[in-house]
Amino acid sequence: MAINRWDPFTVLARLDTDFDELVRRTWGPQSGRTTAGYVPAVEVAKDGGDVVITLELPGIDVERDVDIEVASGRLTISGQRMGPERQGENQGVLVRELRYGSFRREFALPEHVAAEDVDAAYDRGMLFVRVRNVSKPVEAPRKVSIRAASSQGAMSGEQRTEVTASDESREE
Repeated sequence: MAINRWDPFTVLARLDTDFDELVRRTWGPQSGRTTAGYVPAVEVAKDGGDVVITLELPGIDVERDVDIEVASGRLTISGQRMGPERQGENQGVLVRELRYGSFRREFALPEHVAAEDVDAAYDRGMLFVRVRNVSKPVEAPRKVSIRAASSQGAMSGEQRTEVTASDESREE
């Protein structure tokens, strides 16, 4: 009888290979599903009281294919990255890592920010959207005056004392 030593790493490697094969069969190119559409990368940075949202949009005609809207407390940047126009260009493709299609990115805005507070600029494939005055304006401290209480009572005109059932039982 031969003695076989059990190696847990061999079992884990086989499990990893089986899982990869399952994923490939389920979501691989032969499954008939399409790959994810174009989703531009985003960077959000604070610049003083403003917020600057930067999107990677290379190869996009931003004047024609990108919309920026402010409505209901949301900033929405949507558009489309067009793929090859002619059908013949797709037939010779061996590897496709470029993504095409529609995209939509949404960002919540503070209540006091309006559409007039949003500016956009495009330079070398990068869309810069500046949202001004995102930080809520700080109200200046206000001094509250103190009135002298009259003999009849303060604030409401009379001072009232409430007696609860537990207080009545203590008095007896």
